[in-house]
Amino acid sequence: MKRPRILPAFSTDEKKKVHELLATRVAFMMGRKFEEDDWAYVYCAAKGIPNQGWSNLKLDVVHDGLGVEHKMLRPSGDKPVSEVFGSRLMHPSATRSIRISSNGEANEVMKDVIEQYAAYLKQRREKVHEQQPNKEPNMRTGWLLWQSNLRDFVYFEEETLIPDPNDYIAEWHENISRGARKASKSLWIYEKETRAKKYSVTTDAGAKIQPYFDVPPASEPNLYFFRVQGEEYGTDLVRIWIPTTMARELKRLTGELTADNLQSAISNILSGIKEPQAEYNAKKEEAAPVILKSETYLKLDSLFPNAVSDSHKIQLLVELLNTR
Repeated sequence: MKRPRILPAFSTDEKKKVHELLATRVAFMMGRKFEEDDWAYVYCAAKGIPNQGWSNLKLDVVHDGLGVEHKMLRPSGDKPVSEVFGSRLMHPSATRSIRISSNGEANEVMKDVIEQYAAYLKQRREKVHEQQPNKEPNMRTGWLLWQSNLRDFVYFEEETLIPDPNDYIAEWHENISRGARKASKSLWIYEKETRAKKYSVTTDAGAKIQPYFDVPPASEPNLYFFRVQGEEYGTDLVRIWIPTTMARELKRLTGELTADNLQSAISNILSGIKEPQAEYNAKKEEAAPVILKSETYLKLDSLFPNAVSDSHKIQLLVELLNTR
């Protein structure tokens, strides 16, 4: 059975740009949900290619022979994303363009499903080739994983292979009925070679393929890890990103944004002061990095335990300094 290769996705400069753009986007989110369009913007801006937006109906990136379908997943809990390195995860959906019968022998139904899915992937390949007929289509699936507190992000791309039904076996699985819901069936498809689950195909509420994918180990050179909040930055230092307008205001209040100045400003704040509820209007997404001492960063956490992000902590700090 042929397995997808993990492919390089970014040059050194592009990787740096992704880090900066991700950090900037998170700095402006202020607790809202990270969405597919956020990653589409970051990815395309970093690579300097047109952003056609995210879609669950078509490829997310089609440019100069490259075709990428982006899939995003937030593992449960606030655990570091690095804890899923080397594991197999399930994504809720690869496509709904599948017809499936809930009757019939499992392997026969599996063959029909895999053939439909293969045809679907071939159609996508043809679309990429139509746009750039002089190049062999470079078809990929990009997987983005992120921590719920928006601290860590991980991304990798693997080649998109056309599945062969001869590589799989299947069995029916009856989903346990809960409450008044009717029992339903799913088709579980396994790799014949390893017996590892590869797809779960639903039969109710619109058939869809739910793929299982392997997260590479940390040693994989084409696995990209981005820490965009509370980033360790040298010995006993932490880097955070905040809106440039906020950085200018913080500089006005504390002087040059050095680690020592910021430590002094935060240390002078009485721990018993009530946490302010501030709103900060920053219209254009431009962020600046700020270096803090590790102890200062921990002090910020203790001062503003309800802050939703590093940027929000600084927003509250600016408001507090303005009241002193």
